[in-house]
Amino acid sequence: MSHTVGQVRADVEEAARWLAGRVVRTPVLRSPVIDGLAGARILLKAENLQNGGSYKMRGALRAVGRLAASGHTGVIAQSTGNHAIAMALAAREHGLTATVVLPVDATTTKVDRARAAGARVVLAGTDVAERVAVVDGLSDSSGHPVVDAYDHPDVIAGQGTASLELIEEAERAGTPLDALVVPVGGGGGVAGACLAAAGRGIEVYGVEPVGCDSLARSLAAGVRVPVAPAPTIADGLRPSCVGELPFAIVRDVLRGVVRVDDDEIGAAFRLILMELKVLAEPSGAAGLAGALRLAREERVGPGRRRTVGVVLTGGNVEASVVAGLSTQRSTQRSAMVPTVEGMAA
Repeated sequence: MSHTVGQVRADVEEAARWLAGRVVRTPVLRSPVIDGLAGARILLKAENLQNGGSYKMRGALRAVGRLAASGHTGVIAQSTGNHAIAMALAAREHGLTATVVLPVDATTTKVDRARAAGARVVLAGTDVAERVAVVDGLSDSSGHPVVDAYDHPDVIAGQGTASLELIEEAERAGTPLDALVVPVGGGGGVAGACLAAAGRGIEVYGVEPVGCDSLARSLAAGVRVPVAPAPTIADGLRPSCVGELPFAIVRDVLRGVVRVDDDEIGAAFRLILMELKVLAEPSGAAGLAGALRLAREERVGPGRRRTVGVVLTGGNVEASVVAGLSTQRSTQRSAMVPTVEGMAA
């Protein structure tokens, strides 16, 4: 597969066939309470229960598997955490070495899990540019290829299989999706979702934390716009710029981007924990926060969207964060100024 925008749904379907039996076909969850809040049927794909704790396992395994088949003996990646864990696990499964570069402020949980999976962990700086520079140097000295966390065709296709499974399960249940909502970091997951949804009449939305909205700004400008990421509890959604390939895929087909703040993410986290009885990390809960904001803005719900799919992208979260968010109460009012930016599909 070439590194071009010429990807189609067939790429995701091919990845799904290859990944069958290699990843967990995670359950789709539903809560009457969440449905009632949204005024719509909300189907949540529980990728927090995936191997490695996130849907990143799908893209990492697909990319590493193809590299192993080509004769490579090692891989290198940079990440805020989940992609690093997934790359370490995928490399171990295929007998490759893995070196992963994480920020110095990466959560202890994610650093420990990457090491436990057998990766060599290098800590470097706090922003993506610093990590990329280290990764490039490591690749030059070792000759091992870099598997980007989102700007890579196999990663995008692999991540898209989570959305494809959700779409297919909703169809089998007789409740086909009208909309699909996916959290956005570098854009690989939402790009994969757009590929999976192609030709099905499903509106795809991305969700970004307030102040970490490179994709929303890029769509408005028509070119990629970097940002200085603001602080957020969604640590996995803080790249400084949406990826080149993801942006090329989504720019003309994404329905829009929803901005959510930490209060909304925290409220979604508690709903997932208390109503679905599963643990999602804040970055994963952001998808539900976005779906609920869409409902408040009357873009889903009665007369608008009957069934909305949400990808819960991960569940690797610090115990201290769980404790804090579990007891916190949002002070934010439910009536908010609309913050959806995008374009008609």
